[in-house]
Amino acid sequence: MELRKTEEKLSVSSSLSSSLSSSSSCSSSYWSSRGENHEDRSSKRSPRMRFIDFLRDKEWEWKLAEKRFDQLCWICAGNEPAIKSSNFPFCIGMSESQEFAYQLLRALRRRKNWKIDITKSEFHILWCHFTHSDATTTLFHLCDRNMDGKVTENDIKQIIMLTASTNKLSVTHEEGEDYAALVMEELDEEKQGYLELHQFENLFKISSSNVLSPLNKQSSNKHIWQSHDSFQESIYEAEILLRSRWRRAWTVALWLIICLALFTWKFIQYRQRKAFEVMGYCLSIAKGAAETLKFNMALVLLPVCRNTITWLRRNSSLNSVIPFNDNVNFHKLVAGGIVAGVILHGGTHLACDFPRISGCEKSIFKKTIAAQFNYHQPSYVEMLATTESLTGIIMVILMFIAFLLATKWPRRKSTSLPRSIQQVTGYNTFWYSHHLFIFVYALLIVHSIFLFLTDKTTEKTTWMYIAVPVLLYSGERIFRAIRSCLYEVNVLKARTYSGKVLFLKLSKPERFKYQSGMYVLIQCPQISPFEWHPYSLTSAPQDSHLSVHIRNLGDWSYELYSLFHEGTFPSKNYPKIFIDGPYGAASQDHVKYNNVVLIGLGIGATPFMSIMKDIVIKFTEKSNRRGDSGKGNQSTSKTYLYWVTREQSSFDWFKDFMNDLTFTDQTQLAVEMHNFLTSVYHEGDVRSVLIRAIQALHYTRRGIDIVSKTPVQTHFGRPNWINIFSSLARRHARERIGVFYCGPLALARELEGLCTKFSTKTSTRFVFHKENY
Repeated sequence: MELRKTEEKLSVSSSLSSSLSSSSSCSSSYWSSRGENHEDRSSKRSPRMRFIDFLRDKEWEWKLAEKRFDQLCWICAGNEPAIKSSNFPFCIGMSESQEFAYQLLRALRRRKNWKIDITKSEFHILWCHFTHSDATTTLFHLCDRNMDGKVTENDIKQIIMLTASTNKLSVTHEEGEDYAALVMEELDEEKQGYLELHQFENLFKISSSNVLSPLNKQSSNKHIWQSHDSFQESIYEAEILLRSRWRRAWTVALWLIICLALFTWKFIQYRQRKAFEVMGYCLSIAKGAAETLKFNMALVLLPVCRNTITWLRRNSSLNSVIPFNDNVNFHKLVAGGIVAGVILHGGTHLACDFPRISGCEKSIFKKTIAAQFNYHQPSYVEMLATTESLTGIIMVILMFIAFLLATKWPRRKSTSLPRSIQQVTGYNTFWYSHHLFIFVYALLIVHSIFLFLTDKTTEKTTWMYIAVPVLLYSGERIFRAIRSCLYEVNVLKARTYSGKVLFLKLSKPERFKYQSGMYVLIQCPQISPFEWHPYSLTSAPQDSHLSVHIRNLGDWSYELYSLFHEGTFPSKNYPKIFIDGPYGAASQDHVKYNNVVLIGLGIGATPFMSIMKDIVIKFTEKSNRRGDSGKGNQSTSKTYLYWVTREQSSFDWFKDFMNDLTFTDQTQLAVEMHNFLTSVYHEGDVRSVLIRAIQALHYTRRGIDIVSKTPVQTHFGRPNWINIFSSLARRHARERIGVFYCGPLALARELEGLCTKFSTKTSTRFVFHKENY
């Protein structure tokens, strides 16, 4: 739909209609027909409303509306194009808000015969009215159901309920009555029981003085995007990328150098052997690839040794040079190296080495490699039937299954896959198939014992490569099993939220210490005694309990949610839960920065709730120790949380947390929280302007946001990240800011690009970190 709208926009760009030249006059005539001076009113009130967010120019808007009209119109009795009143929402770009558009049409037609057909000339007059008038008058006419110039409390309640449903907000009738009563209490000073237009205007004056900072407005930010020398700018960007990625770069470079060195060593070694006369470079390539396979089969286990990595990252020196946060990505990279090694090693053996051995001249075979085959020249089939070949083929099959089911689409049970395949995919399939590597490593040992072309024990070095990693990984699994049994965890409280989110409050085991931003592995034996799944802790380290928020995103989480959602547990006899951990994560590095920006999309905010809570508790304790005078408590550290969600019900997930945070003048020196709700129409759209006004009034008078029902105010629409980064750059000039993100990959790329751009073009350095999601 968005693509179609954009195409329509571009298709009309070549010519602008001259019909718009009279738009201003038709708007004036519309007002004068109602005995009102439009120019006088427009100078006092808010600017006109926009109905299509991505079109700012009124000429563009009209051309698009006119094109929609022409698509549906028919010739009426007066030989003039006309549309049915039911098509009015589509023509003005309100297909998703039909009820609001119908009420708007009723108000524009003064509620007389509003369902009759609309001619093109009338449609143009109506369009001029609601695009050139101000929001106050439009909303007043929507409220004024009797058309007597007076709006009652019940009228206000009705329009509040209408605009709330239009913006997909949940407002009960009791809340609607409360908000309407608040408006009357604020504006009806003479207690007349109704409001007139001049009184109604004061509602928007109050809200405009208490409006939130424009974090979701469009802005040119010309002072940021200054022209720079292209060559100098490229140098700056390269420098920023080098600073932010040098740890990854040297790690990958070292890995590539080692693989290349091992390949070259074996390649040269077998280049000098007699077998080279039979198989040529195929032999050298196969053996070189085999050596890199030994190394990578050992290395691939290390990034998934969670306890070891968590312990190593505590060392600040190691953590400063080794990218522990990229352990999963490095695990995938090494796995890719294994795939390349298998293709080279197995492919050259099957396609080149075996045919050359079985087909070479007997005289050459006898004087070169006959001794290794007991002086019997094997056929191709005989070579496939050997222990070396069979173990190799079985390993390739098992690895192919494990690698295939570990890719993104099968692991996340993508809906793009055929239904028959979806039934055998998902996280469970990925988890169990990955344990096929137990058999792979066993077969690898057998494969390495029965080697072609060598009987020397010193050359059978596979066990030397994999011994330590296998023992370390096996030891970790045993340690985890023992530790999870030692941790006595009871479910203290369980609650399910809309959006299929499960909240678990768990007892905190003795000697269980963790840092904010860490995660734990959770197991529910009632679902599966083998599966462990990672979830971020949302409780603070200082809390006497542990808490997690689990969203239904897979097989196991669906079963866990259903278990707690459907079950009734007398005396709070909840299902048994085991935990293992804690384990380090990227968010844990927030302690490296004085200024921190946390960005979470939907359930991606979970690791940041622990961080925010931890920071507030520490800051409060520090302030209490220094005294409450406020002097000397000025902290240069600041933490910002930007939480973006599409559904109002998502705020219930962390409602208790946001209510617990006391945003006093002192704590606001340390933390700043911004909620964004994308289901509400952007500022400037008449469908949301009343909700914004009531939100501001309610927050001013009672200190509670009507959307989140917490002291944290909600921004409507998507964040304008350029505005946000520009504000941060001005506020923290010549400082270093850590940007931590948890959410889908698409926004991660945009944010990382902005971090690079603003680090290049401003004196503030933004360092980007992404949490695995």
